[in-house]
Amino acid sequence: MLDRQALVTNARTSIIKGSKSFAAASHLFDNVTRERVWLLYAWCRRADDIVDAQDHGGALGDQSGAAERLALVRDRTAQALAGVETGDPAFDALGLVARETGLTMAMAQAVIDGFALDAVEWQPRTEGDLMRYCWHVAGAVGVMMAVVMGVSPDDNDTLDRACDLGLAFQLANIVRDIDEDAAAGRCYLPRDWLAQEGIPPGAQMHPEHREGLTRIAARMCESAQIHECSARIGAARLKGRQRWAILAAADIYGAIAREVARRGARAWDERVFVSNGRKLGFIGTAAWAALRPVPGHCIEAAKHRKFSRKDLIALADRDGVPKCT
Repeated sequence: MLDRQALVTNARTSIIKGSKSFAAASHLFDNVTRERVWLLYAWCRRADDIVDAQDHGGALGDQSGAAERLALVRDRTAQALAGVETGDPAFDALGLVARETGLTMAMAQAVIDGFALDAVEWQPRTEGDLMRYCWHVAGAVGVMMAVVMGVSPDDNDTLDRACDLGLAFQLANIVRDIDEDAAAGRCYLPRDWLAQEGIPPGAQMHPEHREGLTRIAARMCESAQIHECSARIGAARLKGRQRWAILAAADIYGAIAREVARRGARAWDERVFVSNGRKLGFIGTAAWAALRPVPGHCIEAAKHRKFSRKDLIALADRDGVPKCT
């Protein structure tokens, strides 16, 4: 098995290639936390790439054989968490960070179930389905991140807030990438919402439906803002540098959803992104915010959260995960 430094180096390379925003924010952590975040990211990225047959989130590859790829991810993850060398540095990285922090197979399984939904080209029917998907692919990662940062696995309220940050991030990603997902034959907008706006399946990007699509996007951006506010309450309980990093990430991803909402019907004319200059600005303002109490408007907004982590786990348990064929 590779030694710790080799696994960390591989993980650092992965995060730089796969997520420049996340890589930048990770440098705000203390050294130990930063390396553990990289190790966790390496597993998340590698598992996602295996299931989607892609390289660091690039173009999707041949989607045949998804069931076998998903089974491979489950098996290697179980091996890594059992302390068995997998031969894959990204999975061995998960095993290492789990031994150091207390990550569990149940936590990893929640994330893998999100890959399973994508593997069967699953689409949400209701708002609850949408949020359940966001739980698997991002909220559950937020929980793992919190444990990596030292939050106790028994501190359910703080883990709920960490989940909320993941939900906010994923809602921002979905609403920004509606057109890119449509080009790939994917749609993460609830079918109920599309029906309410008179948008047939697969027609969400047609010009005649832009007004209705804008209203759907506004609902998602509002939800992202509520969950971001809830996450800020949890961030206040973290250590100084960790709080700074999380607030910077919240500002950067929150800016995506806010810009989509601001652009309205023009949100997909060109891809929304946060420039390096603005990222630096958010890092600076987050340093100040980390020294101050949670703003009152965030505390009030968080009260409007419709789905808690407990609710989303219950939905996942009730509906299960579709099987790949």
